[in-house]
Amino acid sequence: MSTSYDGSEIVVLKGLEAVRKRPGMYIGSTGSRGLHHLIWEILDNGIDEHLAGFCDEIEITLLDDGGVTICDHGRGVPVDIHPTEHIPTIRVVYTMLHAGGKFGNSVYKVSGGLHGVGASVVNALSSKMIVEVRRGGQVYRDEYANGGIPQTKLSNGLVPVVGKCNKSDTGTKVTFYPDASIFDTVEFKSEIIVKKLKETAYLNKGLKLKFTDKNTGFSQVFCEEDGIKSFVAYLSREENVLHKVPVYIEGRSGDIEVEVAFQYNSGFGEQINSYCNCINVVDGGTLVTGFKSGLTRVMNQYARELGVLKGKDENFDGKDIRNGIIAIISIKHPDPQFEGQTKTKLGNNDAKSAVEDVFVAEVTRYFDKNVELLKNLLDNALKSYNARKASDKAINDVLKKMNDVDTKSKLAACSSKHPEECEVYIVEGDSAGGTVKTARNRKTQAVLPLRGKILNVEKTPLEKILLNNEIRSMIQAFGCGIAEEFDINKLRYDKIIILTDADVDGAHISTLLLTFFYRYMPELIYEGKVYRGLPPLYRVEYESAAVSKGGKRKKISEYLFNDAALEKFRASGRKIISLQRYKGLGEMDATQLWETTLDPDSRILARVTINDAVEADEVTSLLMGSNVPPRRDFIMAEARNANLDIT
Repeated sequence: MSTSYDGSEIVVLKGLEAVRKRPGMYIGSTGSRGLHHLIWEILDNGIDEHLAGFCDEIEITLLDDGGVTICDHGRGVPVDIHPTEHIPTIRVVYTMLHAGGKFGNSVYKVSGGLHGVGASVVNALSSKMIVEVRRGGQVYRDEYANGGIPQTKLSNGLVPVVGKCNKSDTGTKVTFYPDASIFDTVEFKSEIIVKKLKETAYLNKGLKLKFTDKNTGFSQVFCEEDGIKSFVAYLSREENVLHKVPVYIEGRSGDIEVEVAFQYNSGFGEQINSYCNCINVVDGGTLVTGFKSGLTRVMNQYARELGVLKGKDENFDGKDIRNGIIAIISIKHPDPQFEGQTKTKLGNNDAKSAVEDVFVAEVTRYFDKNVELLKNLLDNALKSYNARKASDKAINDVLKKMNDVDTKSKLAACSSKHPEECEVYIVEGDSAGGTVKTARNRKTQAVLPLRGKILNVEKTPLEKILLNNEIRSMIQAFGCGIAEEFDINKLRYDKIIILTDADVDGAHISTLLLTFFYRYMPELIYEGKVYRGLPPLYRVEYESAAVSKGGKRKKISEYLFNDAALEKFRASGRKIISLQRYKGLGEMDATQLWETTLDPDSRILARVTINDAVEADEVTSLLMGSNVPPRRDFIMAEARNANLDIT
């Protein structure tokens, strides 16, 4: 790996205006998520410098004028003339798409910013950007406006020097102002940034991240010397752990660096979070496969050596061994390849072998020195093994009887046999179900009414979950199995739409359903198949402003979806003739329900998404589990931040 890092290291691929025309292609959305992604793109550049061994500190500051500054202490972006573009390299990096040191392999052996478009995309979506570079004892400054148009006059073809600094003081400082004409909101949220920096610190041990919000005066420093070992301890903080200190191992296989940390608790689930080059690989992939395979191999080998399993051909199942585990897998890969619709699954085969080889070798050394811990974990696996053998029989008995479930009287199927055009509405109660069945498009829209609330699966073993008729009906209707047998390719619907009343009971039913999907069919959420239907809360009738030839005003009806919309309507001064509040879906007639909730051309759907698998797992356990005080504290703390991401 070269340490010179000059203009010749920057490879150009080209183009920029397309970013402003289709920003969603580059940052995902123009909402709050896309807005904060701008920060992550610039932050990634500093993290890449850290991974290369040249940066130990990054500062992130929210300015009181709406801008944000990210300052790293890396080598500083090159300012010399680029050998092929014949302009300052700093301008190549910040104004040309697909330009950066990440496309070659001499500057960064591994990189978190996989696409190499970060700096220029942020510039393209900003009304103003200022870049200051500290290199060789001098400070260079370049400024851009209106989507990346250079504003600074060059001096002898180079970006001008605006000051001096110590030669040891190097780095890049980027200040940008997101373009309000592109984004739905340009207000950054401290809490979102804090969560990101906390996770980033865990994944980059020794890296200091300083955050300051000048709007509120809030500031915090994040630095984790123990890295993912501390991460696992944090995730296990509310659990009854079987060993106080997480197990941590690290090693290298070829060009791939591997870190694994894990800790067991007395619970029944497993939580495995994986990262490649600091990117959360929420769907796992080959690195998780390697970890699971290595753990199963090592534990079965010890079980046979210590006589834990008596039968000659007996082996622990992987689920037995992972029962109660919380683990973090983090690898640094020089050329990661991601798969899946959401690009959140690692596909490199060498990642599997690297993780498995490093894990087996290092964890064997660890267990040879910590035999008592090993015996405790084998005892835990044995308990799971015995319980599984009993529960597997019960589960198989239930699954064999699955066809006996009376779904035909519940599910109103659609006539189309093409999953890509079909959707199923999960509806609360027979009354609403009857109305939806009448209003729907029978060709593409199926309806599955639920009779009562489903189980809280967070507190229930699988064999009991499968005894619940409502859950069994959903499993059979979807057609893609459950848990280890789940196969999203067999899903019969492109959209699964939860449609409940806009009250407390409806919200509770939605939460129970989402908990079930997340725990036993998570790919439905990760692949964007789950939605919430948003029926209107009010129907208001008012007089039009225009007067007809007969001197009368026309009556107009309008649907309002929440109390805020009603208040806004009242403030408009229009005369309300009648106001109807819908207490439930059953109060609408078929025409109203079609117009407002079922018609693909006019309905509003909220897609259920998961941005952070770690947080999703933590919050699900907290809100749906049995530990009341932490749940109460969370609700009180987060109530003011509640919002809905509408798609």
